[in-house]
This record gives sequence, structure tokens and C-alpha cells, in this order.
Amino acid sequence: MIARQLQPILRSAARQVPVVVLSGPRQSGKTTLARAALPRHTYISLADPDVRSFAHEDPSGFLKQFRRNVLIDDFHHGVQLLSHVQALVERDERPGRFVLIGSGNYLPSRAAQMPSDRYTVLHLFPFSFSELASRPAVDLSVLGRRPPPSRPPEEADLMETLFRGFYPRIHDRQLDARSWLRNYLRNFVERDLSRHVHVAEVDTFLLFLRMCAGRNGQLLNLSSLASDAGVTHTTVRRWLFALEVNCLVVLLRPHQRSFNKRLIKSPKLYFLDTGLLCVLLRIRTPEELRTHAARGVVFESYVLSELLKARLHHGKEPDIYFWRDSAGHEIDFLIDDGERLTPIEARSGQTIAGGFFTGLEFWRKLSRTREAVLVYGGDRSFRRLGSTVYRWSDI
Repeated sequence: MIARQLQPILRSAARQVPVVVLSGPRQSGKTTLARAALPRHTYISLADPDVRSFAHEDPSGFLKQFRRNVLIDDFHHGVQLLSHVQALVERDERPGRFVLIGSGNYLPSRAAQMPSDRYTVLHLFPFSFSELASRPAVDLSVLGRRPPPSRPPEEADLMETLFRGFYPRIHDRQLDARSWLRNYLRNFVERDLSRHVHVAEVDTFLLFLRMCAGRNGQLLNLSSLASDAGVTHTTVRRWLFALEVNCLVVLLRPHQRSFNKRLIKSPKLYFLDTGLLCVLLRIRTPEELRTHAARGVVFESYVLSELLKARLHHGKEPDIYFWRDSAGHEIDFLIDDGERLTPIEARSGQTIAGGFFTGLEFWRKLSRTREAVLVYGGDRSFRRLGSTVYRWSDI
């Protein structure tokens, strides 16, 4: 089993609060992680129809049967149980009493009804590259402020890594990535989207999904999406919500530090798994990706996903944005840790070009800060032109 960086965080949370919510995309490894981290917890899944029926018909009786701490999997099928969970932990505040595992982001928003000292929410995404490589995650709080790590040449191939994506089952079982991801998409539409996409809309939704992939890394334009897909603004918003709440995409918000400039206010759309993005873009091989026009934005998705995992898999809020003014000056990603803003540019090229630093140099002059980071597709990490340059596998 590939070690997950969230495991010690999950164990620690289960020793501190009575309710732990573990959420994330389907097939991100939540069940495997929870059972490995908390082997003494009783395990039960609401995916079992008989179990789910009992929970729906007698929620109080269902929960009271567990005298030991319990992992309740597929809890997105039983969010109505939360009020009963809250009532029980008010009488029994034993740490780790309930660990609730659910796909997507439905559960965290529902859990917010509980007092903040009774629960914690953790998010598990598919593997990070550092997990696959059995390395510590990059510490974003010191990114750009310390020399990059000194490591031997990377054995993994960037295009192969991006093409395969990061879903655990592909790596654990050495499966054909494209076949597995196509099945994943089919199951996602059939099982997870029934509340958001009507049966008659499925074909149009799949077209919309590919249109979103074609706009990966771009500013979100609802009018353009609605027009090209032949649907209303309301439908586009409903479908985007479904993609976001199921953790397939993220709408990256612009940072509002203006420096007396007029800023862009629209979010940018990014897919969170590069393998899934390649399937939607109909990229069939790593070799095809190497010369594909979308290689740069696929790489941007990789960098953003790694930054998010570096935060979320350590139990921290992401606090990641982009920055762009009305004149077109832009920073791909901006980390706000409260004390400083760290700009990050992502470039898929294997050879450093002077133009890679243009945005960072503009930002440094504008903000009067020293830290700046470039992540690129090459094989060395070093310092150049006042910026810390990270090879793709070190981020």
C-alpha cells in the first residue's frame, strides 16, 4: 500500500474530536486510508441496501448499535443521520466516536451544522506525485524561501505521469489508465449525477464536459459555455456545481490584492486529475500529449493539483488563488499564507526560456516581494533571476 500523507492527520483528528468527516472524489482512496489508519474502529457501509434501509427507517437505533467507535462509509447516502450523530456526541464526546466517509463535498457543508469543537473535516484527493515517489510533500509555507531540494535525476517521465493521472486504483493494480478513466467517467455520469443531470440531458452534458476540458485553465465564461452547449445559464451553473461538488473540477478564485490596479473577478476552471483531462481532450497516448496544443494547460492542472494536495493532505486550508489585472498581467497561482503572497508560474517546457520569468519579474516589482517560484517540465531545481526554479517532480 502506498502511504498517504493524510494518515497521521486522520489518526490525530480521531484522538481529538468526536466526529471526523473524510471527504474527497470517488475512488481517491478514502476507505483504504480510514481502515488502515483506524483498524480498531468498527466498519460499516451505507452502500449496502439493507444497511441503508435500516439507517433511513430507524436512524437513532442504527447509530446506537455501535458501542465502539465506528467508520461509516458512503455516508453521502445518509446525510440525514447527521442530526442524530450530533445528538449522540452531545452525550458521549469520546474522541473518534464517528468517522464519516463520503464522496464529493456534500458532507462537509452539512456537517457545518455541528458545533465547531465537535468535528473536523479532512479531504483526500488521489495520489500526489510525492506520495507515489515516497517523498515528503513540499512545504508551501517556505516555498521560494529555501533552496530547492537536491535529488538525483527523476526516473519518472512527465508525459507518462500526466497521462496516467493519479487515481489510486490505476497505480495499485497497474491498470490501463485510459480504459479505467473512461469507465470512471461513465460511472460518474450514471451514479453520481442523477440529481443534477436528467436522463434526457446526458448526451448534452457529456458534450458540455468536453467543452469544459477544452477551456481548462481559462477564465470561466458562462455565456460562452451556455451558447456552445446549447443550454441555459441556469443549466450551466447547475452542471458546474455538480462537477465542483464531486471534486472533478475546481473554480480557482482570483486574489483581490489590487496594488491600485483593476483586477479580473471571474474564476478560472481547472480539472483536478490530469489523466481524466487527457481522456476528455481525446489524447490517446503520452507521446500525443508531448506535442499536443493543450500540454501547457494540462501541466498547469498538475501543478495546481499538487499544490492543493500539499495543503489538504496535511489538514490545511488551500489558500491558493490566481492573480490577473485588466491589462493582462497574470500570475498562474498565488499562495496566501496570511503573512506573505508567494507567486508561482507553471511552464511545461523542459528547457528554461527567459520569457518564463516575465510574469514573476512584473509581480516582484509590483509587490516589492522577493519570493517567486517557477515550476517547469525539466529535470533540475535551482535558483535563477531571483526565482526558485523547481523541476516538476519536486513540487
